[in-house]
Amino acid sequence: MKSLKIIGFIILIVAIVGGIYIYPKASMYFYGKKTASITKETTFYVPSRTSLKEVLLNLQGAGIIDSESEFREYAAFRNLKEETLEGGKYIFPKNVTYSKIVEDLRQGNGEKEAQVTFNNARTKKELAEKIALTVELSAEDILTLVTDEKFTSKYGFTPTTINTMFIPNTYNVYWDITAEDLISKLAKEYKRFWTPTRKAKAKALNMSQTEVSTLASIVVCETIKMDEAPKIAGVYVNRLKRGIPLDADPTLKWVLGDFEIKRILNKDKELDSPYNTYKNRGLPPGPIYIPSVQYIDAVLNYEKHDYIFFCAKEDFSGYSNFAKTNRQHEINARKYHKALNERKIYR
Repeated sequence: MKSLKIIGFIILIVAIVGGIYIYPKASMYFYGKKTASITKETTFYVPSRTSLKEVLLNLQGAGIIDSESEFREYAAFRNLKEETLEGGKYIFPKNVTYSKIVEDLRQGNGEKEAQVTFNNARTKKELAEKIALTVELSAEDILTLVTDEKFTSKYGFTPTTINTMFIPNTYNVYWDITAEDLISKLAKEYKRFWTPTRKAKAKALNMSQTEVSTLASIVVCETIKMDEAPKIAGVYVNRLKRGIPLDADPTLKWVLGDFEIKRILNKDKELDSPYNTYKNRGLPPGPIYIPSVQYIDAVLNYEKHDYIFFCAKEDFSGYSNFAKTNRQHEINARKYHKALNERKIYR
């Protein structure tokens, strides 16, 4: 009987010890089956060289996990350490399990490549913000470089003209690319864009590549009608050849910093700025927009004609009335101003 009691006692001790050992494992197992709180697919970025605590706090802040401290305990159980943490762009589906989150972070299943797309950008700030949407670097990282005289001079530009180096497109890059490497890549794409054929057309216009893009930046602000862009470009080419000021309203909007106004007033034409093409002959110092390939080509392939004036049509179709004489232009302008007045558009 005594031996049976001893055996029973040993069995009890083993059961208790085993339970103590097994229970945490079972608890962690069921915790890993827990699903994230997100109700839709969620993109989560893990910056390079970030701490595990920061990542877990960000997961909590994004509403993906409930408790940073509880999840950290589970992460340790699953052997997710700072040295095993992989930076990148992670896409978590709704109802993703905690186990899958840890597995992805530990195995580095985040996307290492990203697509940088920018179009419809007017300023360096807008450009930088669009780029920073899909890569690790910040808009400030880019702005610091493109506003630096010494840095931009490496590529043959100034902070005023550097925007002409950026050709709107979609570029495949590494997510953790540096600002320097990104701009270097864009510079190579710029060189590829300017083929011998395009360079020859710019030379025939007696314009540099930067000047072509600067003129294209005005044309894109004048019309959204791509089929009319070469014709408008032709007007500006004619004025440049004859030494007539461009009188381009978009350059005054640039000076005013208001790109939504519909009506340029006479007082605006007196603004003191090198970008005021009513007071200064020739092109402005730099682009007022980052033109697309189509608009650059519209300048290179401008329509040859004798028009030196154009004005928006009074039907607000987006198209323009063209004129060879100031008299005809004034007739067209009065029609448009009358239509503006009828719609009570005074600015």
